[in-house]
Amino acid sequence: MSQSQTWQELCAQKKKRQEESIPKEWRIDVPADNNQSVLQVPLTCGLLTPAEIEITETTDVSILLGKLATGVWSSVAVTTAFYKRAVIAQQLTNCLTEIFVERALARAKEVDEYLAKYGKPIGPLHGLPISLKDQFCLKGLETIMGYASWIGQYAERDSVLVEILYNLGAVPFVRTNVPQTLMWGETFNNVFGRTTNPYNRYMTPGGSSGGEGALVALKGSPLGVGTDIGGSVRIPSAFCGLYGLRPSYERLPYANALNAQEGQESISSVLGPMSNSLSAIKIFTKAIIDAKPWNKDPLAVRKEWSEREYALQGHAGGVGLCFGVMWDNGVVRPHPPLVRAMREVKEALEAAGHRVIDWEPHRHLELYKNGESIFAADGGHDYRTECEKSGEPLLQTMSPNDNPHEYDLDEPFAKTLVGPNPEHKSAYELWQLHKEKRILRKSYLDHWEATVSRTGTGRPVDAIISPVAPYTAVPHGCNSDAFYTTLFNILDYAAAVFPVTFVDKEVDVVVPPHEFRNHEDKAVYKLYDPELFHGLPVGLQLVGRTLEEEGVIGMTEVVDRALKAARHK
Repeated sequence: MSQSQTWQELCAQKKKRQEESIPKEWRIDVPADNNQSVLQVPLTCGLLTPAEIEITETTDVSILLGKLATGVWSSVAVTTAFYKRAVIAQQLTNCLTEIFVERALARAKEVDEYLAKYGKPIGPLHGLPISLKDQFCLKGLETIMGYASWIGQYAERDSVLVEILYNLGAVPFVRTNVPQTLMWGETFNNVFGRTTNPYNRYMTPGGSSGGEGALVALKGSPLGVGTDIGGSVRIPSAFCGLYGLRPSYERLPYANALNAQEGQESISSVLGPMSNSLSAIKIFTKAIIDAKPWNKDPLAVRKEWSEREYALQGHAGGVGLCFGVMWDNGVVRPHPPLVRAMREVKEALEAAGHRVIDWEPHRHLELYKNGESIFAADGGHDYRTECEKSGEPLLQTMSPNDNPHEYDLDEPFAKTLVGPNPEHKSAYELWQLHKEKRILRKSYLDHWEATVSRTGTGRPVDAIISPVAPYTAVPHGCNSDAFYTTLFNILDYAAAVFPVTFVDKEVDVVVPPHEFRNHEDKAVYKLYDPELFHGLPVGLQLVGRTLEEEGVIGMTEVVDRALKAARHK
């Protein structure tokens, strides 16, 4: 970074370089109306050929991989198709950071040549274009992660995930936008700007993996990789109508990726896949684990993929399961579309022969305060340090400067819990929080185990069904609450997101006010407007136990099948 340049100049130059990396012939006319869905624009803008539309509309990644492995579609053709669609998505929603067309196509050509020469695929992800959140280093490219001071920092090596993806035959082809600091449930920074939701660009795609959410929703990538420390895979997956997975700490390899709050290892950030198909979630997770990541990342858990767990052998083979529905976490009550989605899931599961009981929240406020206190333990020192390097201001809000949506909230409840100006804690004070977290995790485990008395299956609840947030996608600047997801980061429970339905203004009407628990609960209640939210996707999460990724994927398939069967009745 040049010391003679202002942060504004640095950001403007980087944005200009990004613009210049888009092939001129891939430019499209962008619709002016921000409140309209742009999901159909890739099909109507005229840039994609019929063959490219067929490729990018193939949302089931298992089918894509089958055609790539047998040479029916070349990796060059598939990568070109998705690259063009990704660039369309960029022009519509501002979802990308690094665009490197020639490099990606050279990799795709290499993959095709291998198949032609040896008559077999390189590995289980052969030829598949994969998008990466702007944390996963690619040698020779900048990894800016939303900080002006990181402009000009070129990676000297690939992150371990990227090394493994290459070994599996994949084609990393774009990187995607994040918020400054990563610790927001929205996606805006001073370098690349704001990412919008393709269902309605007045709304946020969520965050911090919001670039991935918008890109994958527009089918500009068949499979994206985000990260999640408080909901950052699950929130954009839900807000953008996708499937996603939050694995447990260290199940998948994070080594040599960049991060905020590096060294904070009590609530670890994890990486996870996001896709339009549930098949992609299993294929990616299994492929990475089968590559034995513990041989490249010293923190990666040495646990091989278990077909037994995936087949739900610890859950009666997936027959006659019992799910606990968390209708409300006791802190912020969810909007009507979320309640309807949970009711639909309950009815579908019961029709498929499963049991559903109410999940009773347990010590949630204590868990919330503990987790937020750990995140704030350095008093913001990490964020301020990175911003001070360039003089860039630390963002205090995700609200746009022009015409921000009215939201009756002075500060999120999370800030109220930790205080307006949290102090930089001593090591001893932080250890006390770690100790408290262990006590709370043990208490929650006992609470879960005790559900055996209510399930009627002889087992405790198999999985929890819960909102991902108390709302669907919200206007920019209004995603203030992440406790529905952060709860499970604190507890380290594996969780998957699945789409259920869409907001329907005729059905999801405003309900009478309840007795508000706190000021944010009241603000969230007042935020709901059926007209404004109409048509947005509604997703939920399925939550299993620690390191139960295989079982969580298997049980999410059970729920997904039940929902599809219920719709076809």
